Amino acid sequence: MAASAAASLTGASASDLLRSSTTGFSGVPLRTLGRARLALKTRDFAVSCKLRKVKKHEYPWPDNPDPNVKGGVLSHLSPFKPLREKPKPVTLEFEKPLLDLQKKIIDVRKMANETGLDFSDQILLLESKYQQALKDLYTHLTPIQRVNIARHPNRPTFLDHIFNITEKFMELHGDREGYDDPAIVAGIGTIDGRRYMFIGHQKGRNTKENIQRNFGMPTPHYRKALRLMEYADHHGFPIVTFIDTPGAYADLKSEELGQGEAIAHNLRSMFGLKVPVVSIVIGEGGSGGALAIGCANKLLMLENAVFYVAPEACAAILWKSAKAAPKAAEKLKITATELCKLEIADGVIPEPLGGAHADSAWTSQQIKNAINESMDELSKLSIEELLKHRHDKFRKIGGFQEGIPIDPKRKFSMKKKDIPIPKKISDAEIEAEIQNLKQQISEAKGSYAELPKLDLGDMIKKLNREIDHEYFEAAKAIGLADRFSKLREEVTKANSQNQSIDPLLKDKIEKLEAEFDQGLPGAPNYGKLQKKLDMLKELSKVKHLIETNREAVKLKQEAMTIFDDVLNNPRIKENYETLKGEIESIGASSPSDLDDELKKRIVEFRKEVGLQLANALKSAGLVISVREKPRENSDESSSSEYESKIEELNKDIEKEIESSVNSSDIKSKIEALNLEIAKAGDTPDADSKNRIAALVQQIKQSLVETVDSSSLKDKYENLVSKVSTENGSLKKAEPTGDNPTNDELKVEVSTNNSLS
Repeated sequence: MAASAAASLTGASASDLLRSSTTGFSGVPLRTLGRARLALKTRDFAVSCKLRKVKKHEYPWPDNPDPNVKGGVLSHLSPFKPLREKPKPVTLEFEKPLLDLQKKIIDVRKMANETGLDFSDQILLLESKYQQALKDLYTHLTPIQRVNIARHPNRPTFLDHIFNITEKFMELHGDREGYDDPAIVAGIGTIDGRRYMFIGHQKGRNTKENIQRNFGMPTPHYRKALRLMEYADHHGFPIVTFIDTPGAYADLKSEELGQGEAIAHNLRSMFGLKVPVVSIVIGEGGSGGALAIGCANKLLMLENAVFYVAPEACAAILWKSAKAAPKAAEKLKITATELCKLEIADGVIPEPLGGAHADSAWTSQQIKNAINESMDELSKLSIEELLKHRHDKFRKIGGFQEGIPIDPKRKFSMKKKDIPIPKKISDAEIEAEIQNLKQQISEAKGSYAELPKLDLGDMIKKLNREIDHEYFEAAKAIGLADRFSKLREEVTKANSQNQSIDPLLKDKIEKLEAEFDQGLPGAPNYGKLQKKLDMLKELSKVKHLIETNREAVKLKQEAMTIFDDVLNNPRIKENYETLKGEIESIGASSPSDLDDELKKRIVEFRKEVGLQLANALKSAGLVISVREKPRENSDESSSSEYESKIEELNKDIEKEIESSVNSSDIKSKIEALNLEIAKAGDTPDADSKNRIAALVQQIKQSLVETVDSSSLKDKYENLVSKVSTENGSLKKAEPTGDNPTNDELKVEVSTNNSLS
């Protein structure tokens, strides 16, 4: 035995000897042990172990669960708990100038505590300076600065917002294929009693959590998000997704498991969801990782969020250096305001000064309001409209052109060669068109029916674009273009927050406008601009004339139709034929040949016809006055006198309205209306329409109150009473006989003046 073992050892390699050392038989290779029979002596041995005390976990259930905990008892299942230590404040590079003011405030407070002196005035002054500096800094952030804010370590995460906005939330796990991606969190929650499916990227709040959550970068197991989207679609839950990821995890294993295929599968499936989908970018919206849960009916963004391909990667590719990231961030148009202009994002959710991490609860409340508003709008759509809305939103992205609008059906399937190049309209063409219109109008000889049926809207739009361009060139020549651009950003931000315009901002607008008006005559293109403005004024007059004439023809046709219907009334027709037969039977050739009884019946017949005609016109929405044909013995001078008084009353009304419009109250409302219309553009959304309608209603109400407080109503009533008493030529089409409102007063006088 010993000899054979020795022989085996002599023929064994060094690696065999090393490998066999773990078996407990040092120096004996495993192959030798397999061939030889060894007689081993049993030895007494003992096994001992020591239990180490560890902390008792409160997961999944605590010892004493609180039944009144926010989110319900099921929230005890969530491992997401408040941090024991408050996160350390992080100062970004561009925020460092504010540290000096903070240090001064701390030093003054410390001095006040040590000396017992009152430094409250100095502290208030320093705090106001700090707030103003903070406001100035965060009002003029560059794109790369917003990127840094979106990546701030203390920025609220998806679950922070969820537990702030939901009454109940239950997290769901797993993709039902053996994996639960920690970077994707999903669950069912309620907001104001409405149930939603919430899905979002979850970053960590510290290094340990970031490692656990893979820094918010999902693996190909997007199936977890897709599974819960399909679950929500099946049960009819609206879906809200929160986007906050640098991008999908790009390691070798993820590529082997099909990262791109998983994202593409999500994109395709989200377009078929039959429930409303709203996506909110709360931080970074990086590349395909963001798109995988971002194909929504509405895409909303926090004010300092970004939706992008990483600017550092773009700079490294285009400029061969990551140091060009600020330039790349500016060119990529990755901020919320820029993406709203490009119609990629649908709204901006405001953040407090200092970013969302300065007041996460307030930011969460703004998110909650935005979700409620969006869901109220989308819930009114049918399934077909919802799918079409989502489809059209993404199909129109990239359909960008300047000039004539393209037909929507063509825009969706447009190739590069099909994009029309807008033709620049020359001054000579506009002048020739205006002269042609003048000639056509003069040839019509004042006839409503022969006026040219031309749509001047496109031409006026072209001319407006030319005038806007001339104004821009004039601003550049004067040196005010940059100031206008900054002011436009401030106004856009104020409008995005649905707040009234700050008086300081309004004063800044007025000062810049006055400075521009003062320097405009010195611009090199002032003559060209003035000429185009005159052309626009003339075109607008022609358009107004055509529209007015068309409306007049339409009203006249409606009135004649109603008049014919009244005369064809069987009863009226029968009475008319009866009176006509009696007049012919006595052979009367003049009113003097008629007896008193017949004259009385004729007067009553005329009154009946007039009353029925007035009622018919009023029921058709045409509240006008019915004027009888003047009798032979009537005084013609009185008619002209009344017409002059009506004309005078019309002028008084116009003067009163003009003076009211120039008042400070109504003028400010009109300016706010103009800003709202400019902000809404050609395709205003529902919120813009509501705000515009509210402002119009306020202006109308102010005008009505102004006219009501003047003496115009008394003048009108006296005029109507006098005319009615003397010859009954003016009749009001009101069965109740109540006094007219001011709106009816305007309509009544204007109608009498135009149709009498």
